[in-house]
Amino acid sequence: MIIDNDFSGDPDDLFQLVHHVLSPAVDIRLIIASHLRPGDPMDPGPETARNARAVAADVFARMGLDSTERIYEGAAEAMVDTTTPQVSAAAQAIIAEAMRDDVATPLFYAAGGGLTDLASAYLLEPRIGQRLILIWIGGPEHDGLALPPMDAMPIEYNLLIDINAARVLFGAPDLTIWQIPRDVYRQCLVSDVELRKRVASCGALGRYLYEEVAYEQQRVHDHGLEVCESYALGDSPLVLLTALRSTFQADSSSSSYEERPTPELTADGTYRPVRGARPMRVYTQVDVRLMFEDFFLKLDEFTRWQADVSA
Repeated sequence: MIIDNDFSGDPDDLFQLVHHVLSPAVDIRLIIASHLRPGDPMDPGPETARNARAVAADVFARMGLDSTERIYEGAAEAMVDTTTPQVSAAAQAIIAEAMRDDVATPLFYAAGGGLTDLASAYLLEPRIGQRLILIWIGGPEHDGLALPPMDAMPIEYNLLIDINAARVLFGAPDLTIWQIPRDVYRQCLVSDVELRKRVASCGALGRYLYEEVAYEQQRVHDHGLEVCESYALGDSPLVLLTALRSTFQADSSSSSYEERPTPELTADGTYRPVRGARPMRVYTQVDVRLMFEDFFLKLDEFTRWQADVSA
């Protein structure tokens, strides 16, 4: 699989990265450290992709991993239109991995942010579209499935990072898409006491993860906004839908989705129905019990193993 996330932004991506690394069922070939939109309050930049790479490398160091050559810095900026790729080493690495003929297992592209690097790779080599499954955390609610939350951003957060890239991939006729839209990734709530008792208690790595969330909560408070006793780890479904599939008829069988014709994404971030379009999965519910309990227990096991090794 290939992981793609904006690691210098919301700390939910750090939980996803650690969880994926601790999951033996997946073979992580590449990690793409992608950019945020200009002026993002979590990292106003300017070099957010470079910052993301540094954060991912730091997580590796905290876990005792030295395979940082698998971490690629993505494009520095969004695509300027739907026909011009952002050429980068990351895009070329995506193409090389997707075009391999020496593996029989499916290739999942697990994206928790913008889609610049995959869309650029697709424009450079369209054949990759039929050789991978894109699992994307992003996009607004679909009509008939859910309503947007109160005071929702006019354009969903991850989509806003690079609307042109998402438009390219939704328009790719042979690309399989599994989408976890905003109404579903907002389901992925953990309480503060869960994070304190199940994460912060797990050694230096757990304390680091907890403190990253606590910092964001404090930043929200300092801006005069209400701080609740929960936090959305909205990128964690990327682990659920890949590492935690069922053994027989392998699939994300404890989560629910609808198959719908893939809509066109418009320039203003809305969906436009396309008659006869290829089907896509739109998830409507994810198994948060399995997802988070698996993470808590793997983190605890890893902490105990680290302690034994260093003793």
